[in-house]
Amino acid sequence: MDELWELVKKIPRGRVAAYGALGAALSRPVSGYLVGRMMANCPPDVPWWRVVDRHGKMVVAKRDPVAAETQRRRLENEKTEMADEDTVSPSAFIDPDLL
Repeated sequence: MDELWELVKKIPRGRVAAYGALGAALSRPVSGYLVGRMMANCPPDVPWWRVVDRHGKMVVAKRDPVAAETQRRRLENEKTEMADEDTVSPSAFIDPDLL
């Protein structure tokens, strides 16, 4: 999982990556679903809020509404472009080749 944490740390402020893109970028690729499961246990120094689903949705709300509010607030503080209250704009996604 250290490789995943290092990838997430590479996502710049104001940008996001999709679970599936992160999974595909690993040396041993995994599904976005598995990345989501791993992200539920990430260390405190990993910017977990910069990871969303491929449509820009903040799916963490499914398991924890408080975490969803934290994610939204942190993305807004980083000036991440939003499409609406719960969706990150497509222009905010980092090119997966840069991970």
